[in-house]
Amino acid sequence: MNTDQAPEPDNRPRKQTWKRMIWSFSKLIAVVLILTFFVRGFLFTNYIVYGKSMMPTIHDGERIIVNKVGYEMKEPSRFDLIIFHATEESDYIKRVIGLPGDEIYYEDDMLYINGVAHEEEFLEVHREAHENGLFTEDFDLEGQTEKTTVPDGHVFVLGDNRQNSVDSRHIGFVSTEMIVGEANMTFWPPENMRFFK
Repeated sequence: MNTDQAPEPDNRPRKQTWKRMIWSFSKLIAVVLILTFFVRGFLFTNYIVYGKSMMPTIHDGERIIVNKVGYEMKEPSRFDLIIFHATEESDYIKRVIGLPGDEIYYEDDMLYINGVAHEEEFLEVHREAHENGLFTEDFDLEGQTEKTTVPDGHVFVLGDNRQNSVDSRHIGFVSTEMIVGEANMTFWPPENMRFFK
């Protein structure tokens, strides 16, 4: 009579493996959450655009990615798309037209900066669809802001939809300290995904 019995299976190694896997997965999730918080809080963020002031460049309801660190290393450039704190409740997206020291005026739908004409290629699609006179009404900086040039530490901004935009013609210069960051791309809806010029 054979009295040998098969040994009971030892489940300890398997349990330890599962514990290690769960612990590793938990650490991975924690790292991802921390990185996401860091990236979203300090490097990039996203916004939903409301309104038509930046059409056709950006449409109402599109979601955009905003680079929050670029202006820590450099100053805004002409024609950048920026997000800034316009009021305590609202952030606006507009295009930088004037930089510190610039003298700006529009005449016959042409932008002049320091007496030199500048083409605004990003407006061409909108101009083609616009039939009611000038797309950008004539104005000069002094008439709009009582300043002859853009002050240090500020920019002059306009919406791309010049006929339907609350911008520096109404709210004045934007302090660079109020700039959240530069709009780089739209990612939603997916079929509209694109980088901004």
